[in-house]
Amino acid sequence: MNTASFDLREYLRQRVALVDEALTRYLPSEHLRPQVLHRAMRYSTMSGGKRLRPVLVIAGAEAVGGDAELVMPAACAVELIHTFSLIHDDLPAIDNDTLRRGRPTCHVQFGEAVAILAGDALFAEAFQLVARNAETVPAERVVRALQVVAEASGTRGMVGGQMVDIESEGKQVDAVTLEYIHRHKTAALIRASVVSGAILAGGETWQVDLLSRYGELVGLAFQITDDLLNVTGDPRKTGKAVGTDAARGKATYPALFGVEASRERARELVNAAVDTLVPLEERACALRALAYLMVEREE
Repeated sequence: MNTASFDLREYLRQRVALVDEALTRYLPSEHLRPQVLHRAMRYSTMSGGKRLRPVLVIAGAEAVGGDAELVMPAACAVELIHTFSLIHDDLPAIDNDTLRRGRPTCHVQFGEAVAILAGDALFAEAFQLVARNAETVPAERVVRALQVVAEASGTRGMVGGQMVDIESEGKQVDAVTLEYIHRHKTAALIRASVVSGAILAGGETWQVDLLSRYGELVGLAFQITDDLLNVTGDPRKTGKAVGTDAARGKATYPALFGVEASRERARELVNAAVDTLVPLEERACALRALAYLMVEREE
């Protein structure tokens, strides 16, 4: 099967439905005390996100012979980490955003204190879920996946990138600093999603290495496209305000290189990512299609 004949829309429909059903089961009930905290966690997590990261966990597993059921706890875990980061990013102390996925952000809906705690709780719940994968795969694979996800989430990954992003606001940054921000803030968790799926599914070292490179490349392409959508996107499709990066003096690819050069860079990265998948043959069809989605999406 080649990418041209692969039905990505149907693939995403099926995988996203599985992830949403699992998230509904895994998240604490909003009727369980403390109710307002659990309502906030569910509000932000079940708000219609693209579920790209959990789908990448599943696709990474499938590329080495696994399946969705095998890695579902870890797939949901990376979505909780992503949601935690969005809740905290939106806070007044950081980006002060009031709209996310077409709805009021968590702190607008529930207040800042609840939003902070909801993010904290989702982060903790995520690692409980990765550990839960020991119910379906050998524990040594779970330990490796935990290491990958933890590193991608902390100061050597997402949180570190967010910190440098904040420090760079309103300043002239060079290409090295900009790439550091994007590779850590966004690409690290995308890479960890693909890699953790492959590890949990028993991928061989050479397969995991290929998928690690793929994840780095598509993760950077994804963030460059995010930068572009903040300049040229339609708020009705993105579900959030546009033009905010420029208003805050954010370090972005369009600001440093211009819109067309940024588009070309994103395309180059995706083509390189797809090239890494050649040895995985047909089992990597979903990952190929998802790579092109990174630069073609409108939200």
